[in-house]
Amino acid sequence: MSPLRAAVSILMLTFALAAHAAAPMAKTAPPGYFRFMLGDFEVTALSDGTADLPVDKLLTGTSKENIDKALAKAFLSSPLQTSVNAFLVNTGTKLVLIDTGAGNLFGPTLGNLMKSLEASGYQPDQVDEIYITHMHPDHVGGLSTDGKMNFPNALVRADKRDADYWLSPETLAKADEGSKGFVQGAQSMLGPYVQAGKFKPFDGDTELVPGIRAQAAYGHTPGHAIYFVESNGKKLALWGDLMHVAALQFPDPSITIKFDSDSKAAMAQRKKAFADAAKHGYLVGGAHLPFPGLGHLVTAGKGYTFIPYNYSVIRVPQQ
Repeated sequence: MSPLRAAVSILMLTFALAAHAAAPMAKTAPPGYFRFMLGDFEVTALSDGTADLPVDKLLTGTSKENIDKALAKAFLSSPLQTSVNAFLVNTGTKLVLIDTGAGNLFGPTLGNLMKSLEASGYQPDQVDEIYITHMHPDHVGGLSTDGKMNFPNALVRADKRDADYWLSPETLAKADEGSKGFVQGAQSMLGPYVQAGKFKPFDGDTELVPGIRAQAAYGHTPGHAIYFVESNGKKLALWGDLMHVAALQFPDPSITIKFDSDSKAAMAQRKKAFADAAKHGYLVGGAHLPFPGLGHLVTAGKGYTFIPYNYSVIRVPQQ
């Protein structure tokens, strides 16, 4: 190659590298979903986004020093960027969504469930049933928009104790300024389904469709429920808000949070659920575990270690 051609080649390469380096940053996150098979059921974890929680001010039954130390050990700090997860279960005959994210009831870092749902290959009108773990706004906020149902063909179900509390006019009338927004959010999100006859509460432990059953876990809210999904010998427990901060509550399940309506009862339910999951080895999913919020528990001293679910891809058999 002649000196001139070599110089031209170097110059062109320099411009190409410069142009590549100057490309603008995207500064956006893709829709979040993660899919796996549970026996014969297809389960899709859906990300609604994250919210920054001042967990050093919210956690109770511990000290700020302990919180800061545990977070630092996990390479975290407060405010903690906390995932909000929902789960979609396709049983082969029913498409069931468990919790709906925050919708427009929180800030711009949440409300992404619909994007994640559609990116995963499903449409809102395909959802047959929606099971709500409890009626806090980051779990019911995706149900409706401007008074219209986001899931027009879905039957919504939740424990009657949560419905009796959150949908009651008396609860709204008695609510203080700090909690009134929570009650208003629940009533506005569920309202269109109640009016359309598409809300059907259940009473405690109930099989809702074959392979999915509700189990009472009262404490975080008056009617908080967890859902067990079982297919072909495989089992998944979807915990809702049974716990919030993995770095602290797995090692010490006695740590509670100010969001609990009854912290003593919530702690007892968490201890019971952790012990059962560790003993039997089934998969668990949490609304506020780092997305996709799935894994297993093993005992570790007086507490537990969380083992995140191994990334896997559904392999379609070749024809």
